[in-house]
Amino acid sequence: MRTKHALEIVGAIDADPAKIGKDLGEVAGDEAAPWGVAISGDPRAVLDGHVDLVVHSTSSYLEHVKEQLLGCLEAGCCVVSTCEELAYPFQKHTELSAELDNTAKEEGVALVGTGVNPGFVMDKLVLTLATAAQRVDSARAMRIVNASHRRLPLQKKVGAGMTPEEFHAQVAAGVIKHHGLPESVAMVADGLGLAIDDITESIEPVITSEHVKTEFLEVAPGQVAGVHQIARGMSAGKEKVFLELKMYVGAKDPGDTIELEGEPRLVLTIPGGTHGDLATAAVVVNTIPIILAAPAGLRTTRDLALGFFPPNAEP
Repeated sequence: MRTKHALEIVGAIDADPAKIGKDLGEVAGDEAAPWGVAISGDPRAVLDGHVDLVVHSTSSYLEHVKEQLLGCLEAGCCVVSTCEELAYPFQKHTELSAELDNTAKEEGVALVGTGVNPGFVMDKLVLTLATAAQRVDSARAMRIVNASHRRLPLQKKVGAGMTPEEFHAQVAAGVIKHHGLPESVAMVADGLGLAIDDITESIEPVITSEHVKTEFLEVAPGQVAGVHQIARGMSAGKEKVFLELKMYVGAKDPGDTIELEGEPRLVLTIPGGTHGDLATAAVVVNTIPIILAAPAGLRTTRDLALGFFPPNAEP
């Protein structure tokens, strides 16, 4: 499980009282546990003076993790975070973005929000494909994920097993949603020089017509199998960026597809799609040496060169 031998895990922090005091390796389910790293509930005690970088994974909402991030930066730590709103926060959180950027620069460290989506499939990979284009007029990306093979929290997060009425109520309450599509739209638009003036997002249920059973739950015909989200970047009423996500149990033909209209037209498809859990962990760990070497401040995956971090390489 611990495959990057050049990295030393020196501490772990969690707010869950049930985890505090336990060995990190045991909580992670590693057969090689114990690791000799006890989980602490005191961030200052862990971060004080001997931590180069924090892998931060707590909430999708940037406002909720503001103090956590500032605490890491003020302790002199670089940060790689999976907070989706941190992936490209400049439009939605203009003032907070500036505060994080200024604090990081004052402390001489860097931070970035990344993952598989946002952070790679529907933004960084889109921009990478554009390297082979002379001109890009518009961009589309579709991601179809079969949530049947994902962990229970993810299946619940997409509303699997709910009635349509329950789904819409949970969407209205902000509970059911995959975060990050508007951030990806903004990153793609800026990276491709597509001057958009409006970003819209819709969230609808995927209703199954057949019985679906996963390791964790069952979904009957007529119930919700997951989410169907679309985010658009518009310019004077014309669509410039289109991102579509279908994440549901029992999904047929999962995969990731990117289409760039321009000169030339480019299409990239990943059959089966990019594994959300494994790829998220991989992107985060592979970003560690890159953010350690980055200029101080708030960075995005648009700014950074992404690459593979070999197991025995030095970060």
